[in-house]
Amino acid sequence: MTSCMLRPARAVITSAVMALVIAALAGCSFEPEQQIWEISGPVFGTSYHVKVVLPEDTDQLAALAEGIDAALARVDASMSTWRPDSELSRFNNAADQSQWFAISTPLYEVLSASLQLSEFSGGSFDITVGPVVNLWGFGPEATPETVPEPALLAERMAQTGYRHIELRADPPAVRTSVPQYLDLSAIAKGYGTDAVARYLTDAGIESFLVEVGGEISARGRKPGGDAWRLAIEEPVSDARRINRIVALDGQAMATSGDYRNYYESEGKRYSHTIDPSTGKPVSHTLASVTVIAESAMLADGYATAFTVLGYEQSRALATRENMAVYFIVREEDGFAAYHTPAFSSFLTE
Repeated sequence: MTSCMLRPARAVITSAVMALVIAALAGCSFEPEQQIWEISGPVFGTSYHVKVVLPEDTDQLAALAEGIDAALARVDASMSTWRPDSELSRFNNAADQSQWFAISTPLYEVLSASLQLSEFSGGSFDITVGPVVNLWGFGPEATPETVPEPALLAERMAQTGYRHIELRADPPAVRTSVPQYLDLSAIAKGYGTDAVARYLTDAGIESFLVEVGGEISARGRKPGGDAWRLAIEEPVSDARRINRIVALDGQAMATSGDYRNYYESEGKRYSHTIDPSTGKPVSHTLASVTVIAESAMLADGYATAFTVLGYEQSRALATRENMAVYFIVREEDGFAAYHTPAFSSFLTE
């Protein structure tokens, strides 16, 4: 399962003004006062970039930067596995997890969505697989990049299983029938993206693009009326090349793949995406999967689930459910791209 660091965030305005692209978009009419501004900073062990469309207003930009910082800090304080004082870490370290453990509404929402994703994917998405992720060297324990011994892997696998988790909605609480270590790395970045998008909407920003560690939420349009255009990368680790361009307005997008976070041992490549059914990194030919959904949280979770399932099962499931999904598959002579019918409307020329 995808693993990412969750660490404190600090928002900074990295560029005073992003210049209007007038010459490159002949025929477009811009309102002079509307400009694209960028706010960015470190978060969750990665970075975020937020573009907003509004007239020049230094005070408003500073306030937005503070609000974005606060929104991401709340997610970090709730869902980080890297912070010992987070809500999630305190539950993971609880002496008796069989007792109801009070949690915040946001954490309840993410745990509830996680369990629904587990059922949807037949267990391919499982937030209890954290001990195995750590064992392979992709989590907070930072173990050496070596293949685990079978006995130790079996011991860690015995500690997993999403069906051991029980949630209570009112008041929000969680408990487990056997001790568990919950890891929300495959969904928390998406939730953080949504949290920033909600904050901007509540602040009256009608057009924005939020990106947190690769998870995207887009609303409104750029000056001149164009949709936000985003690249799906070619799944190669030694370069950054564009495979396709998509246009978003009112959707979220997430991509999962095995081409950035991996290591090699004795000539074999090990992906950071762990199959919860085997406790081992996935080894099929699906190199990258991109999901467009109503929320970045769901897009993030679905992308991970499909990465575990592999191309054939994922495409059948996504097509049946009328989901917008784009697949890049390794073949003998390179890569081949496929997509579900629902994805077609987002592709540009």
